[in-house]
Amino acid sequence: MTVTLRPAGEADLMAVGALHRRSRVSAYSPFLPPEALAGPSGLELGRYWVERWKWERADHRMTVAERDGRLVGFTYLGPDDAGDPAAGLLNAIHLEPDELGRGTGRALMVDALDALRARGWTRAVLWVLERNSPARRFYERGGWTATGERRDELIGPAVVAQLRYARELCGRAPS
Repeated sequence: MTVTLRPAGEADLMAVGALHRRSRVSAYSPFLPPEALAGPSGLELGRYWVERWKWERADHRMTVAERDGRLVGFTYLGPDDAGDPAAGLLNAIHLEPDELGRGTGRALMVDALDALRARGWTRAVLWVLERNSPARRFYERGGWTATGERRDELIGPAVVAQLRYARELCGRAPS
């Protein structure tokens, strides 16, 4: 019943897309209108990950979490999107909705921070939806702080504010 982490492979990407869809709908439905979450489908997100992986697998890393042989979460990380050579970006962390509170997110976060550090980055950054209070609390408990940077993104027809968070990568991640 323990969660295991492993590097993702090409064969995982369609399942990652379906999980990504379920995670988004569960996490974002409390504050986004239904039309914002009407798409993309799990199949479309799977295709998105297959295509993205083709172009980014050389400098990005995806880790999947499994429980009893079932995919239950993933992280995706790579270089900073603002071009800071000292920073690595946590592009995504998503869980199956029934995994919340089971330690899977924490295990994935510790693994991602260790992977960012191992790649030589001294700072980690990420973007989180401003209205996603549970995610923001999760990151803040893990030592992340808001930088004050903000951007808007479209999710379906909805304009959604994102906040940038950062944390230093000194020593091992808290467990």
